[in-house]
Amino acid sequence: MAELRGASTEYTLDTVSMQVDNPDLDLAAARTLAKARARDMDGNAMMLSYHSGKTGESWPSDACGGSGRPPWIVFAEARGYNLKIDINNGEYEFFYLRF
Repeated sequence: MAELRGASTEYTLDTVSMQVDNPDLDLAAARTLAKARARDMDGNAMMLSYHSGKTGESWPSDACGGSGRPPWIVFAEARGYNLKIDINNGEYEFFYLRF
């Protein structure tokens, strides 16, 4: 049986808050903005999970670990996420790993 462990990097856990004044902002556009910001910070940043407070959509969407916590957070924590891009105060949240 394999055991997942969080990645260890030199980076601390950071949250970047972005405000986007666009009532038509959708998940695809938000993802593009988040990716650009994350890659500005680390060219190798990799998105692990996301959640939309606007639509309820998330990945992964299936329960992880049986803890009752949101699966997108459990998944990202298990993989050592160290960067969260928060667009419009939780309208879209993207969890990244910087190397």
